[in-house]
Amino acid sequence: MNDNAAASKPLNFLEEIIETGLNEGKYTSIQTRFPPEPNGYLHIGHAKSICLNFGLAKKYGGKTNLRFDDTNPVKEDTEYVDAIQEDIHWLGFDWAEMHYASDYFEQLYEWACKLIRKGLAYVDDQTLEEIRAGRGTVTTPGTNSPWRNRSIEENLDLFERMRKGEFADGSKVLRAKIDMAHPNMMFRDPIMYRILHATHHRTGDQWCIYPMYDYAHGQSDSIEHITHSICTLEFDIHRPLYDWFINQLDIWPSHQYEFARLNINYTVMSKRKLLQLVKEGYVSGWDDPRMPTICGFRRRGYTPESIRAFCERIGVAKRDNIIDYSLLEFSLREHLNRTALRRMAVIDPVKVVIDNYPVDHEEMLEAVNNPEDAADGMREVPFCRELYIERDDFMEEAPKKYFRLALGQEVRLRYAYFVTAQSVEKDAEGRITCIHCTYDPATRGGDAPDGRKVKGTIHWVSARHAKEVEVRLFDRLFSTEAPDEAPEGKTFLDNLNPTSLRTVTAQAEPALLTHDTSRFADGIARYQFERMGYFCVDKESTPEHPVFNRTATLKDSWAKSNK
Repeated sequence: MNDNAAASKPLNFLEEIIETGLNEGKYTSIQTRFPPEPNGYLHIGHAKSICLNFGLAKKYGGKTNLRFDDTNPVKEDTEYVDAIQEDIHWLGFDWAEMHYASDYFEQLYEWACKLIRKGLAYVDDQTLEEIRAGRGTVTTPGTNSPWRNRSIEENLDLFERMRKGEFADGSKVLRAKIDMAHPNMMFRDPIMYRILHATHHRTGDQWCIYPMYDYAHGQSDSIEHITHSICTLEFDIHRPLYDWFINQLDIWPSHQYEFARLNINYTVMSKRKLLQLVKEGYVSGWDDPRMPTICGFRRRGYTPESIRAFCERIGVAKRDNIIDYSLLEFSLREHLNRTALRRMAVIDPVKVVIDNYPVDHEEMLEAVNNPEDAADGMREVPFCRELYIERDDFMEEAPKKYFRLALGQEVRLRYAYFVTAQSVEKDAEGRITCIHCTYDPATRGGDAPDGRKVKGTIHWVSARHAKEVEVRLFDRLFSTEAPDEAPEGKTFLDNLNPTSLRTVTAQAEPALLTHDTSRFADGIARYQFERMGYFCVDKESTPEHPVFNRTATLKDSWAKSNK
């Protein structure tokens, strides 16, 4: 999007809030943050949040912090910390400062003591089950804990002893003392701290009490002077509690704003379910190209530009909705159509013999590298008597409007000659093993000097020069639009697409194996296999065993096949 188009685009509601605040002098610059919990790999939903937080700060001359919400040592790991940083950089963003919630553990503890001294927090000996039962319902008030009226001195003593590790996990919690009859159930004495004797990935065994999200998040924002704490819509009910803690502690007034999270059909976004797919072997790992993780999209061949364009297209809304997966693929095709070099590869090969072509002759033909950019120049493609074509590009008896190769029917070999099929050879099962053709030598380059036209053009590979490559044909991981909606007795796993991965041995032109890894900023080589789709080199590829992943088909074949 150019600057003029961006300037004329209507503001979204967050931009309106920011511009109003700047105009009214509430702040002189904005500060946002991206606060992932390091308990898994980022997915496409996080990409929207990343683009939004970093994009708003960039537009208004502000800054964005990366802050790891590492308050649960049981589920967090430095593996995820490293992967998250890599994903953000790959998307094209960098943070002003990097922090961890664990950086603030001492300050959060002191503020909790301040709330105890104000009579606004107490240590509760109830079990979690008893606490849940005592919260009441949306129509009935909760009941006070029997420990709610402990003295300030006793609460301070118990809380300090909790920190020192004197009590077992689950034996005590620290709760805010607000109102057990409050209509917003978040205010019914929420838990601020729980006991967890677990080694933290940064602080080791220094702490055995850990703050809950609702207590740690707003205060961390305040410490960093975050002007716009942007969260997904499910946190709107948490906002009043976010404000309550900040007001009671009388600290810098960060404020929370909510936007609709990204939901895409044929996909699940739950970290728990994604972890299940990995652990139970339904996918090869977090970066399996069928996964909706950012590293999965990267390995599949998506570009950061295409994902940023997708996030820009879907915009920022206040209400949840479902985005069609095809829009994501459209954003990818739009970018790769402009940037990917063209190569010819035959996925399901059948041999063609041009009977009237000299047996030992071979020649080099010129082919366009990228019709969208003349600066990409031309390449040479070898041609000889024996070729491979796609099996689907031939029929013995062609129906009407079938414009590919058929007996007695002439087609154009891309960049090469006109050929006409004359006969076929078959194996014992009746499967075609070879197609015999004749060619017109006067049509070199793909045009006839007598002006005759053919309606079909097919791609091919010289059999003598062909390079054997492994091609992984990835498709959508789930076969239903709403995988989470499973019938009674079923789970989301029952909606897995059994044909989401098919591996074939393809034949490719030699130029496919000469990669310019500098063409894309992330060093991943991406191509358009002419007439077949977009493909990239997989990380497991070697010179001895080249491997390519299908990123996307040329058109949305899924929608057509599932009507």
